[in-house]
Amino acid sequence: MGKLLEANLVLPPVFSSTGSAFIHVIRGEFFILMSAPVICFGQQPCGFFPRRFLYAKFTTARRLQAEIGGEIVFFLHDSDHDCRETQTTLRHLHTGEPQTFNFTFVNKLQRKFSPLFLKRIPADWPAHTARQLPNYVAPRWVDAFKRITATNVADFCLGMYRAMGLLEGIRVVRSGDPAVRRAACAVTDCFVDVPHEGEIVRARFINGTLKLHEGGDRYVELPATVFTKEQISPTRDSRLRWMQSVIHCTHYVCGAGEQAYLNQADAPEITFVPRDPIDRPDEAWTEN
Repeated sequence: MGKLLEANLVLPPVFSSTGSAFIHVIRGEFFILMSAPVICFGQQPCGFFPRRFLYAKFTTARRLQAEIGGEIVFFLHDSDHDCRETQTTLRHLHTGEPQTFNFTFVNKLQRKFSPLFLKRIPADWPAHTARQLPNYVAPRWVDAFKRITATNVADFCLGMYRAMGLLEGIRVVRSGDPAVRRAACAVTDCFVDVPHEGEIVRARFINGTLKLHEGGDRYVELPATVFTKEQISPTRDSRLRWMQSVIHCTHYVCGAGEQAYLNQADAPEITFVPRDPIDRPDEAWTEN
């Protein structure tokens, strides 16, 4: 795929002897696509109601799909372990005051170090949270929230996004899926899911050693153990190459933060598309 020239007209698809080749115009520039586009965006589960910046990634991907066709893939990085990712900021329907919610977790070790797809939700958390939601969201979202029965953080968030209609027509690829991990390229800059004190924790693999980051320059070193690809997930810096080895996308919708750290040289075949702007990006989206 390459940029040919700048223009302001859209040409119909053309075909080559080696397969389908589609010429599309995006923002006045020609692009050749040798197969149907694959439009991807990635994100950790980011609140039981999605943050507005994630909603903007959904809408940007759908707008791009309307322009060039193809499929949309949501790369859900549910291997992440940072419990701050799932903070959900809602505004009071009458006062407009913001209130931040989050999951609670069955124990401290799990809260700090287990991947999001293994952070278990206490049985009383859904009902306790549901009682507060009528002050912050429309009744249909309260009802949708009550219907989610998932018992871990990642599945609960994904179930809510699905109930809100955000995933319609979108393929979800999860970094915690063992099949995805087996299919991905090898990375040495990685985390490894290993047993520790009765839980599965996500340990950083540093110079051949597994470590849990306690904050600052403090780490807990774990015993050496043999592990397989099914236990490995990428770091921020190796995530693009790892993800692309599975998804093979042609376009990637990137957020403001991603634009600062993504090494586009790791995937020169990808066209990177900044997500559309949205106000209050870190608050939850609960509109339609």
